[in-house]
Amino acid sequence: MPLSVQDAGGHQPRARLVLEAALRVGASHAYLFKGPRGSGKRAAARAFAAEILAGASEDPEDVRRRAMLDPSPHPDLVWLTHSGAQHLVEDVRERVIRAAAYRPYEGGKRVFVIEAAEAMRDESQNALLKTLEEPPSFVHLILLTAEPEALLETIASRCQPVEFAPLSIEAVEAALEGDPDEVAAAARLCGGDVELARLLLSAQGREVRDQAMAMNWKALLDAASAAGEEAEEATRAALEAEREAGVKRSAREIGEEAKRAGRRRRTELLDLGLGLAAAWHRDLAVTAAGATEVVHNRDRLAELQAQAAGLDPAAPRAAAELIQDTRRRLDLNVSEELALEALSVRLGRV
Repeated sequence: MPLSVQDAGGHQPRARLVLEAALRVGASHAYLFKGPRGSGKRAAARAFAAEILAGASEDPEDVRRRAMLDPSPHPDLVWLTHSGAQHLVEDVRERVIRAAAYRPYEGGKRVFVIEAAEAMRDESQNALLKTLEEPPSFVHLILLTAEPEALLETIASRCQPVEFAPLSIEAVEAALEGDPDEVAAAARLCGGDVELARLLLSAQGREVRDQAMAMNWKALLDAASAAGEEAEEATRAALEAEREAGVKRSAREIGEEAKRAGRRRRTELLDLGLGLAAAWHRDLAVTAAGATEVVHNRDRLAELQAQAAGLDPAAPRAAAELIQDTRRRLDLNVSEELALEALSVRLGRV
């Protein structure tokens, strides 16, 4: 039966062809689905897993139906997510490595899916190696990642890669709801990431976007810090609840996990703000050059035209390059405050 991948309306033709071919000749023991967030990896993994299980069952339609539910009640589909900044080593060992040794409860196959595989610690990845190298014949593993470079080479090399491209603007727009102009802007600013587009349409996303366009770096940094603190507290609460439920975890481990989650959220929001600021200056340049048809910020066209009146396109282009350079500097763990101060000075010159 053809693969029923619901990847945002079928906008991953290359991935679909690879997976349909795999089902025809027999699925490999391990796959690495890699591509941006919101590009359809999760939906494709669920559909692919459902077809693997259905193909080894006496009642494929029933198996397919149960496997496609989220969460799935099928006992041979194990779906591993994480609540903190990283997957717990114990979860990977118990729910994947040890569980893979048990024969299927139904049919002839078992499928293990690890979301955000880049969030596995090196210890977890090393422990998973043997399962990847010598899996039982009935086991199939599917790893999903938006950051393949964070995985050990020994892990990636043992999986068949399946590439997911960023979604098209049309596909993202079709997945969103709201004011048409704002939806059009979010679809162009998100880089093919539906989840990011939805964030841009939220109250928090609108606030970050306003701060970025105004180049209010202090407000942007404060908002990123507040989001980081919120993520840290939420992660701490989730991990402490798991400890109370019996998961072995020390107070130090909880604190470290929570801080990592907070730092990650702060960095993500700050990077988003800088990216939006660069996109705004790019739009100023193309508006000043009379090319409004390629503007990303479609819902702010009147404001762009007012700011671009009489403007030399070279100036906003130079500003966009300076902002992108600051984003790269932040990847090197430089001081965020000092980097933004330096950016303000450099922007003042152009």
